[in-house]
Amino acid sequence: MSVTIYHNPACGTSRNTLAMIRQSGEEPEVIEYLKTPPSRARLVELIGALGISARELLREKGTPYAELGLADPKWSDDELIDFMLAHPILINRPIVVTPKGVRLCRPSELVLDLLDNPVQSFVKEDGEAVTRAKG
Repeated sequence: MSVTIYHNPACGTSRNTLAMIRQSGEEPEVIEYLKTPPSRARLVELIGALGISARELLREKGTPYAELGLADPKWSDDELIDFMLAHPILINRPIVVTPKGVRLCRPSELVLDLLDNPVQSFVKEDGEAVTRAKG
């Protein structure tokens, strides 16, 4: 199975998601999107595959969201994508791509439905236990 994760190693949710992928037996392509941002075409493709608007992919916390006035509804999706390309920290993460679909994995356990052999239980960095529902 081909698995790609748009990852920020400074993000606990992203680290937990990556660990779940690896514990499932997959070694994903890890794209540290702050170092290697997606192209405009790829970002548009990801947003489309996620089935959300560009605004829904924006991250507010720890970003220049407020300073840039991005809460203002005047910004179009194209303009918001321009901001994300100029400031990749505005792209919410982690985004995981597998043959089963594309998902923004917040919370991290959302990745489990995208994997062929997901872990049945996992303990996150903060000690929270995740148990996969059977069936």
